[in-house]
Amino acid sequence: MIKHLLSGADLDAAIATEILDTAAEMATVAGREIKKLPALRGRTVVNLFYEDSTRTRISFEAAAKRLSADVINFSAKGSSVTKGESLKDTALTLQAMGADAVVVRHPASGAPHRLANWVDGSVVNAGDGTHEHPTQALLDAYTMRARLGRLAGLSVAVVGDVLHSRVARSNVLLLSTLGAKVTLVGPPTLIPVDIAGALAPGTDVSYDLDSVLPNVDVVMMLRVQRERMNDSYFPSAREYARRYGLDGPRMRRLPEHAIVMHPGPMNRGMEITAEVADSPRSTIVEQVTNGVSVRMAVLYLLLGGNNR
Repeated sequence: MIKHLLSGADLDAAIATEILDTAAEMATVAGREIKKLPALRGRTVVNLFYEDSTRTRISFEAAAKRLSADVINFSAKGSSVTKGESLKDTALTLQAMGADAVVVRHPASGAPHRLANWVDGSVVNAGDGTHEHPTQALLDAYTMRARLGRLAGLSVAVVGDVLHSRVARSNVLLLSTLGAKVTLVGPPTLIPVDIAGALAPGTDVSYDLDSVLPNVDVVMMLRVQRERMNDSYFPSAREYARRYGLDGPRMRRLPEHAIVMHPGPMNRGMEITAEVADSPRSTIVEQVTNGVSVRMAVLYLLLGGNNR
C-alpha cells in the first residue's frame, strides 16, 4: 500500500481495487448496533481544512472515529493561519503533536504534495485548488460498482465545469485505470485544451450533451463553481441550464439502467433539476453514505493495513 494518497495517479488497478473491496467490508459496520472498529486505536488523524467543507470534513471525521482513531479538527479560520502562519509551520506543529495522518484541503493546487515532504505521517488529499480530489473519485467508483456491478467497460460522461473541477480530474485518472471509458462534456470555455490527452489517453471530449446521453452508463454532473470564475464562461445561468443542465426530458434519453451522479453541493435548477436529483436513478445520497466507507478503507490501509 502507498504511504500517501495525493492523486488519482497514485493508484494502480490493484491498489484501487483493494481500497474498493476494503470499503465494501467497512460498509457492513454501518449496519451494526455499535458502529466502531478498534483498528486505529491510539492513532491520531488531523483534519486540516483551509477551505469550507461540510461533506468531506464530516465524512473523514466519521471514518476516523469509526476506526477508533483520535481526531483533531483544524480549521484555518480562527487559527494562527489568520495571523500569517505558513503551511510549513502548521505542518511542523502537527508533526510535533504526533499526527499519524493529515487529511488536508487547501485552495492552492499542490499543497498536499508539499505537506507530504514536511510530515512523517500519511497525507490524504481532500481537495487541492482545481487540481485533484482522489477520495471523491474512489467513492464515485465504489458507487458505480455497487449500482452497476462493474467498472471495466462502463461509459461515463462527466458533464459541466471541468476547468475548475478537481473531481473531474481524479475521476478521469481513476476510472481510466479501472477500465472505464470517460467522456468530458461541457461548453468549450469550461474544458481545458488537451485535458483529455494529458490525463488519460482514450478520454473523449464532447460539447453536445444530447448526443452523448443515449450511449452512457453513468452521467456525472459537476457543480458550476461560480466562486472560482472571474470571467464570463457562458452567457447566463439560464443558457447554461438549457444547453448542459440535466432535466427530466434529458434523463429519459438515458439507457434504462443508467445512473445519475453528482459530487455535491448541487446548484439545483442549473446543472441538475430537482426531478433528476430526487429520482430513483440518482445516487447522490448513496455517494455521501459510501464516502464514509471508502474513507475508512483509505485510512485503515494507510495506517493499519500495512501492519497486518
